Amino acid sequence: MSFAEDHSPELEQSEQTKRTARWYAVQVASGCEKRVKTNLEQRIHTLDVADSILQVQIPKIATIKVRKDGSRQQSEEKVFPGYVLVRMIMDDDAWQVVKNTPHVINFVGAEQKRSTGRGRGHVKPVPLSPGEIERIFKQSEIQEPVVKIDTVVGDKIMVLSGPFKDFEGEVVEVTPEKGKLRALLSIFGRDTPVELEFNQIEKLN
Repeated sequence: MSFAEDHSPELEQSEQTKRTARWYAVQVASGCEKRVKTNLEQRIHTLDVADSILQVQIPKIATIKVRKDGSRQQSEEKVFPGYVLVRMIMDDDAWQVVKNTPHVINFVGAEQKRSTGRGRGHVKPVPLSPGEIERIFKQSEIQEPVVKIDTVVGDKIMVLSGPFKDFEGEVVEVTPEKGKLRALLSIFGRDTPVELEFNQIEKLN
């Protein structure tokens, strides 16, 4: 079924809207984001639709993961695992190229119920709003890497730097988005809650 056939007359877009490039979110099989991006970019050129499908992106943020031994590993983390963003002019050919790319599940959009019979209806692709796109790509442009740590509440830790260097304690709260945690340290014989940054501590076995 084609994109054109998949839509009822009242859902058809104006010619002006059809020729406007917008960003769409495409759901893909788990772990296949990079494969879909590569395949889709190849299909764009092979099937000569470069004028309709302009960009394929997997938004990522830089991360630093602190391992159990205290070593650090730089990597990237997908902002939206399981999704690829495509900037395209939504027409029948472009829709077919994206939809039929291996490991693509469907566009994100509004499900339209069938007028007759049972079963699921088709999904009408809905473009992302300018505000959503700005927020997504602003996350990707953050220069300072996000520090991730393999630590949970209850873990024993050693403080590596700062005024509490060489103190041992127990994690009572982890705040990944701030790169911080709170731990109970024994100070003057009393358990005292102290806020620490991920790069200040080492997880004890």
